[in-house]
Amino acid sequence: MTPLKLLVVEDDHASLELMSEVFTSLKAEVCAVNDSEKAVAIINQQRFDGIFLDLEMPNLNGFDLARLVRKSSSNKSTPIIIVTGRDERQTMQEVFAIGATYFLQKPVDRQKLSILFRTVSGGMLENRRKYIRVPLQTEVTCMVGSRTIRGVTWNLSQGGMQTEAAGLRAKDTVRVSFRLPVSGVSIEAAGTVVWANETRQGIQLTNVTAPNQQSIRKYIAEVEKD
Repeated sequence: MTPLKLLVVEDDHASLELMSEVFTSLKAEVCAVNDSEKAVAIINQQRFDGIFLDLEMPNLNGFDLARLVRKSSSNKSTPIIIVTGRDERQTMQEVFAIGATYFLQKPVDRQKLSILFRTVSGGMLENRRKYIRVPLQTEVTCMVGSRTIRGVTWNLSQGGMQTEAAGLRAKDTVRVSFRLPVSGVSIEAAGTVVWANETRQGIQLTNVTAPNQQSIRKYIAEVEKD
């Protein structure tokens, strides 16, 4: 499996070096940044499995950076771990209110960081799986109101699919049905067309039954193993 990809934003060089060293030793791929303003561009350009933020940083503090993470297209659902020396209840309430997932109090050491990593890695992997796209070329039927549009799929994730189905338009509410290869399981789901160009469309799946969701997860895992 591809290593977890982590962004660590910390203006204290010693803490930044320690976190990078510990997470790298635990087989993560680490992007270490000591300038929160530089981190903004990185957040908008790359997708991460987890983002570690210090709260007290010059220019752009951790609160504001976390808000920008939640507004970014690539990392709006990425787990955010706040690392800070502040321990007031109000601070904790504020960081969770802006979308932080975990909270670690300074000072940090190898043991604390190792325990934290093992605690959060499962959630990071599960979150990653929602966005993994695997190839899937099969016939798909799309129902938009009274219209029936037939096409083919190109790829599939837990949360959506890319299709080639002439006639689908952005913002269409659609019901899709297709069959998974090998298992032959029939999938039916409701979705929304979030983008469309001359040849292809992106559909976000908004309502999938639990058994169908499990079948999609199983299919993606099998393709990943191959």
